[in-house]
Amino acid sequence: MLEITTIEKSYGKEVQVLKNVSFSLAPSEIIGLIGASGAGKSTIGRILANLEVADKGSILFENQQLIKMSAKKRRQLSKDIQMIFQDPYSALSSRMTVKELIEEALLILKIESSKMARLTLIKEALKLVSLDPDHYLGRYPHELSGGERQRVGVARAIVCNPKLIVADEPTSMLDTSLRLELIALLKSLNEKKGTAFIFITHDIALTQNFCQRLLVLNEGQIVEQGSTEDIILHPKHDFTKKLLSALRKLEAREEVYL
Repeated sequence: MLEITTIEKSYGKEVQVLKNVSFSLAPSEIIGLIGASGAGKSTIGRILANLEVADKGSILFENQQLIKMSAKKRRQLSKDIQMIFQDPYSALSSRMTVKELIEEALLILKIESSKMARLTLIKEALKLVSLDPDHYLGRYPHELSGGERQRVGVARAIVCNPKLIVADEPTSMLDTSLRLELIALLKSLNEKKGTAFIFITHDIALTQNFCQRLLVLNEGQIVEQGSTEDIILHPKHDFTKKLLSALRKLEAREEVYL
């Protein structure tokens, strides 16, 4: 489904954030990207979501080359690749209702010309994320909890029925119970609709519950990849061992404060 080969990305002449990154993703597969802050995880996600452009390399999505694709065709392909953002507070416009926020994606991508057809899709998306349409359609983001906002963000991503969702630290601003609820929701989408996920996170426990494979990034390069179980239980690269140790200590500290 997705084949990324030796992509590179730099900001100016001094900062190279991605160096010869290559990996693949099968239909319905869930892979996790882990690494220290600034390792390039979010940049990969933003490139796939058409928010940034790779400088070099190849990105094949269902045998279509994204790197050389025209801007118009690339926007059309956004229907198949959607993104869930880290911050449920800044990701949603405070001036729009839940209905308008979700409908926006349908209008931009020109999915369904009929208002009634769009409303049906919006209601279906809200039901999939366990939000009652009658209760939430007319509400504004400031009236919602953090967990509810993130669910609206998921509904906005899935309303177009994408084949791939890039989830960029979607649980980092949620408490433990809401994190587990969101992972259960994403798992359900994967099982019911066959949606593939690229899951960017610092949370090792969540990768064990959700991801089938892990990619470990360090300074813009993939230093190790394999099944989630192998990476977590039998890391081979020195950086992976140090990263896992540091993340486990961080998670332990967070549990103390919960």
